[in-house]
Amino acid sequence: EGQSSQPKSSHPKIAVELPLRILVLCTGNSARSIMAEAIFNTLAADLFQAYSAGSHPTGKVHPMALEQIGQLALPENMIVRSKSWQEFTNRNAPEFDLVLTVCDNAAAETCPTFAGQYEYVHWSFPDPAGSSNNVEEERAAFTRCFNNIKARVETLVANLSTNSCNNRATIANVMRELS
Repeated sequence: EGQSSQPKSSHPKIAVELPLRILVLCTGNSARSIMAEAIFNTLAADLFQAYSAGSHPTGKVHPMALEQIGQLALPENMIVRSKSWQEFTNRNAPEFDLVLTVCDNAAAETCPTFAGQYEYVHWSFPDPAGSSNNVEEERAAFTRCFNNIKARVETLVANLSTNSCNNRATIANVMRELS
């Protein structure tokens, strides 16, 4: 009695149960959403447990996305793969706190219903895949996209650490302010 049921965290001002489960969506689930999933699961692992999926997954992760993800110290149990958002609609799927779209096409689509009482947020990032016929220009586009997602997640973590964010709606609003 008298003990808080909230997990201990290095972010004492956040009163929601951590980590928050976030589903990052894109159309192909081969680049932006995969990179965002990896960034959340490394740079913000004490706040978020991220998953990613696509409305029309390509079935493979883009090699240049894998190059960018290679900069991160991925959790041992993280398997980087392209998957359908339908995978997260079955009864064994995790309950989500946040659903984040990172491409305008996925944001415009009607999403299936996922488990949980989640907030929806959209962060728009240009698609680096196929952005140029020149390999080095496309690689530069992947680097820019990765760095932009990384910077936004780092800013989010800093904002959540310094502000009183005690529910998923407040956290979603902080995320929306960054879009």
